[in-house]
Amino acid sequence: MSDQGFTTAILHSDRSRPIEHGALHKPLHHSVAFEYADARDLVRVFQGELSGYSYGRQGTPTTAALEDKITTMEGGVTTVAFGSGMGAIASTLIALLRAGDHVVSSRFLFGNTNSLFDTLSRWGIAIEFVDATDAANVVRALTPATRMVFVETIANPRTQVADLAGIGELCRTRGIVYVVDNTMTSPYLFAPRRVHASLIINSLTKCIGGHGNALGGAVTDTGLFDWTKYPHIHDGYRKGDPSRWGAWQIRKKGLRDIGTTLSPEAAHHLAVGAETLALRVQKTSANALKLAQNLESHPRVRRAYYPGLASHPQHERAKLLFRDFGGLLSFELADGIDCFDFLNKLQIVISSSNLADNRTLAIPVAHTIYFEMGAERRASMGIAESLIRVSTGIEEEEDLIADFRQALA
Repeated sequence: MSDQGFTTAILHSDRSRPIEHGALHKPLHHSVAFEYADARDLVRVFQGELSGYSYGRQGTPTTAALEDKITTMEGGVTTVAFGSGMGAIASTLIALLRAGDHVVSSRFLFGNTNSLFDTLSRWGIAIEFVDATDAANVVRALTPATRMVFVETIANPRTQVADLAGIGELCRTRGIVYVVDNTMTSPYLFAPRRVHASLIINSLTKCIGGHGNALGGAVTDTGLFDWTKYPHIHDGYRKGDPSRWGAWQIRKKGLRDIGTTLSPEAAHHLAVGAETLALRVQKTSANALKLAQNLESHPRVRRAYYPGLASHPQHERAKLLFRDFGGLLSFELADGIDCFDFLNKLQIVISSSNLADNRTLAIPVAHTIYFEMGAERRASMGIAESLIRVSTGIEEEEDLIADFRQALA
């Protein structure tokens, strides 16, 4: 971030460069092709020697403005935007890994990311899942072929908090790419650069966009990893500033080759939504804490999971690392309560699979987003069959608490 406050810097980031006609927002650029008066400049853009745009699949002025916002938020050196969070993760892994590589990943992992890792394992990339709440488990899993460690800040849906600092120090000393998915905390609550993250993933659909009206994802390079020592950087990308080699390869071998392109319309929605990120996350975090406290004490709730609760195993770590505890919580219903009947009785809360919307959303986890994993894998992640995931919105907390109470009554 700049010397300005978080929201101030994001609100005015577009104006750091000239904007057509004095507009306050970067306008939508729909063109997929761009003209160069000197054909030599076109060549220089293609070869990465000149900043510019070659083809809309690799970015436009509108998506570039959003990338600048994300880079500012995360305190990085550069960002590549994608059409979704999964597009960002898949493109990053495919661009940087090869058959024979080994990846250590948190066991407590978003369902679709887990599915992607299953696909990569079929391509000859070894994936080892560990309990990432303790860096010692990561140490034990390392092999000479380990190229990357992948973790999420707060796990979806059981809210385990990874040993982010311990793993970061391990990766720093061993020269391993450290990928931190910051989606559940957002750049406002946590800066993964502080724990030596190499690459930061954000699903822009969630906290940063915040309004449930646009898909998007991003990977930000913090500039902390020495790409000159990474064996898989192609010779054609080993030029210019070495701190940008990894992101350049992700843009070319990931975004360009795979085509996980972010549209200008979506980029514009996400950029506007980002302006209120801090305000929204403050409210959703406050709502989540009050709701979690009420659920934890309710006789028809077996257990509630939220990093802001003193009973949470990683509560002290979360207090140390994060500005607040976020809007994600989950809870298990007591025996004899049908999770579908409960959800159907909610009047304000919406049954939906998204996260970090302005509206509070709830979903039965085992039957939906983690169904494909099977009962054994869910059990290893601590996901009970009655687990309900809640993403708090910005409603008045009294209304939310009353809605859950009447549904549980």
